Amino acid sequence: MTRRPPPAAGRVPTIIVHGGAGADLSDGRDELRSGVSAAVVAGWRVLAEGGHAVDAVEVAVRTLEDHPRFNAGRGAVLTTAGTVELDASIMEGDGLRCGAVAAVVGVANPITLARRIMDDGRHVLLAGDGARAFARAAGIPECDPASLITERQRRGWLERQAASALGSSSAAGTAGVGGTAGVAGTVGAVALDRHGTVAAATSTGGVAGKLPGRIGDSALIGCGTYADSTLGGVSCTGDGEAIIRVVLGRRALDFLKEADDATYAAHVAVDVLVEEGRGQGGLILTDWRGRTGYAHSTPFMPVGVMSPALAEPMVPF
Repeated sequence: MTRRPPPAAGRVPTIIVHGGAGADLSDGRDELRSGVSAAVVAGWRVLAEGGHAVDAVEVAVRTLEDHPRFNAGRGAVLTTAGTVELDASIMEGDGLRCGAVAAVVGVANPITLARRIMDDGRHVLLAGDGARAFARAAGIPECDPASLITERQRRGWLERQAASALGSSSAAGTAGVGGTAGVAGTVGAVALDRHGTVAAATSTGGVAGKLPGRIGDSALIGCGTYADSTLGGVSCTGDGEAIIRVVLGRRALDFLKEADDATYAAHVAVDVLVEEGRGQGGLILTDWRGRTGYAHSTPFMPVGVMSPALAEPMVPF
């Protein structure tokens, strides 16, 4: 069954991208701006040429996975064992097709692996060695896991190890319920194409200092990612355990349906995350007309938007 709203003159192609609710503005504003801008441009190029929303969000997220400044792909945070384990998911809102990977090692672009799982159609979520075996069978290039570790993240891991040796309560990289210091970074994109299809994608390295095998919201459809072309699409970021507790992605679209206002729905959803989920974070939304919204409870979340009404990407930070 194809889920698509009736033709409407007010519907316009749009893409919105985020670089994570755990981003630190004091640590390279220009680098964050250039990375988000590049992702928006890459995704918008697909839409402007009449391409599909699912291709647009995949290429936008891939761009951020390849950028060492963001917590996804190369540049992801490390586990307590000093390794990189990646989560990602993607969803196309016409047929509610979706794919996801969790705790995958040695794949530089987990969003593309998630896309292949979606297109294959047999499963929604593959994890660990099974996901890597699927990648190998699908012809997705493997990489040396060490190549995904940046010097910045290696230093952070060493600092947490040193703190752990001293018995510091912050060594695990988490802030506890309701805190912000351990909010994870994530990258994501939501798009509407000229065919009326909404798609969403999310990718992350998780939370710094996580235990090996930990899986967060970014791999879980309905939590970190959701798209329904009759409603809109969403990509979430922040405290993964809290996002999972409240099934934030799907609930955000329920709020969008009730309010018919993307910005209002985003703020209500973040309030739910804080009050019911007992965590911090943010999200981006696009409704079925192409109207965007975003909100976050953390100090900063880099966002970029592009639509036909804009001469260049809007990057409001």
